[in-house]
Amino acid sequence: MRIGVVDGQGGGIGSAVIRRIKERYGERIDITALGTNAIATAQMLKARANRGASGENAIVRTVPQMAVVVGPIAIVMAHAMMGEVTPRMAEAVAECPARKLLIPLSQENIDVVGVLPAPLPHLIDALIKKHLSQLLETMP
Repeated sequence: MRIGVVDGQGGGIGSAVIRRIKERYGERIDITALGTNAIATAQMLKARANRGASGENAIVRTVPQMAVVVGPIAIVMAHAMMGEVTPRMAEAVAECPARKLLIPLSQENIDVVGVLPAPLPHLIDALIKKHLSQLLETMP
């Protein structure tokens, strides 16, 4: 299974997600780190992503090839992450056929109604145990 992890700024959320997926599944999962900038990509590569690329064109061209795209909810919002998420990036993620697993953390002025605040480690646990595990079971 090919998973694209999209993150920006310092890449902390993406790095934490990649670390936990690799701990649980090892090399059974092929992870592509897609950073809105080179620093985010470098941090996700240090977390053991299989490959990485940075910037708008890399994200726009790569997300349609993924089975799953993971990242903070801001990756589908134009101009989010202090402007790092371009409209083309947000559109590419939102429109790609991949299943999107979005973590409800945002620095934007957005509240997702019905989602209770939780620390990042708990959100990553839910992402892996509840959502990613189910997807892996249904894939050939």
